Amino acid sequence: MDVSTTPVAERVARVLAGQRISCNAGGDAESASRLIDDAWPDYLPDALAVLKTLREPDRAMAAAGDPAVWEAMILAGIKGAKPVTVVL
Repeated sequence: MDVSTTPVAERVARVLAGQRISCNAGGDAESASRLIDDAWPDYLPDALAVLKTLREPDRAMAAAGDPAVWEAMILAGIKGAKPVTVVL
């Protein structure tokens, strides 16, 4: 199984941005990669909402694997999307 080097929240945000911007996905930009590179951070709150929804697997997902592992993985993805706060 491949493992992505891009955080899951960023990947979801990029998909959401692409869906709204690229003409290949219903938007109106013919060449959208730069626009998506610039816009994806604006979609991070939506991406986090999607990930929070996915914390609980449905019945089919739970039957296919370990729900506790799934939840831990999704929570790690959510935690990885939050900026690190440094207290001085």
